[in-house]
Amino acid sequence: MTYSPNRAVAAPGLGKAGLALFMAMVFALCSLWLGTASAQDATPLSQEQVQKQQTQPLNNSPVWGAVASGESFTTVTKGRETGVLINKSGETWRMIRNDWILKYGGWLVSIVFLAIVASHLIKGPVKLPEARTGKLIERFTSAERVAHWTMAFSFVALAVTGLLMAFGKYVLAPWMGLSINAWLASISLVIHNFVGPLFAVSVVVFFIMYVKDNLPEKNDIEWLKKGGGLFGHASAGRFNMGEKIWFWGGVTVLGVVVSVTGLILDFPNFDQGRVLMQQSHVIHASAALLFITMSLGHIYIGSIGMEGALEAMRDGYVDETWAKAHHDLWYEDIKAGRVSAIRSKEGAAALGSQALVP
Repeated sequence: MTYSPNRAVAAPGLGKAGLALFMAMVFALCSLWLGTASAQDATPLSQEQVQKQQTQPLNNSPVWGAVASGESFTTVTKGRETGVLINKSGETWRMIRNDWILKYGGWLVSIVFLAIVASHLIKGPVKLPEARTGKLIERFTSAERVAHWTMAFSFVALAVTGLLMAFGKYVLAPWMGLSINAWLASISLVIHNFVGPLFAVSVVVFFIMYVKDNLPEKNDIEWLKKGGGLFGHASAGRFNMGEKIWFWGGVTVLGVVVSVTGLILDFPNFDQGRVLMQQSHVIHASAALLFITMSLGHIYIGSIGMEGALEAMRDGYVDETWAKAHHDLWYEDIKAGRVSAIRSKEGAAALGSQALVP
């Protein structure tokens, strides 16, 4: 075997090329092996999707099945529950809202409203038993009236807009059309969201102003036994038991419940989860419908259901006859000098000689 300089030089070059080719082949085989391993390790959902795309190219049911599974995936937007595109409890919440709360709550509000209308048509408003004397008592100061009307107007705004959003598509849409109903619902949502915080604040102010005279008294049970006057005269202090039930059960308990849950729904950017939002909505809607139902009786008695009641909150003053007929214990305290008939400087200046003098 003779020595060839060319062969000696070529051998190293061939070795480098062969080594490069060998490395390329190894890299390709590794890549192929990794790809095969990835395919083998793919989830059944991915395999199902690949198979689906082969037979039905436009069918993405595996993808939407994963979306509806309630599991958390990776999304561009980062935040609480952003990886869960569809909450599995959403359908349960919808069923509770539509089949239970709106159904039975709607019937409750309707029945109570119709009962009040029937009572007014049959019996009429409660009249004063005697003629007015012209002597006046300051029942509510201007500050108390402002607190009351702020809460009252905000409550009515929330009640009306809430009812429109809840029952509009069942009651209004069939005869007004979907477009008008959608417009009303959108406006109602804006009003509801902005008035809600005002109502929450007014509840706190109202409670502070009125809690003192709404504490339990020994005559409250007797007032209930006599049905508030249906079964004979029912004595009462400045506020009777019916007003105290409204104050504690309606304004205080239900008012706080709808305020807290309403704020949770009103400000979803406080990082609360969707389950908490759903639970808050169930409590909010249920409490609101009970609140509206209770308010119907209070609004009726305080407006057209009782002679002189609206004057008390509108002007702040009641006639001596009205006080004696409906709040006789309060009237007796005034006559005995234990409670003043004038509760503010404004009242003293406005009433003058018309003020009741013990």
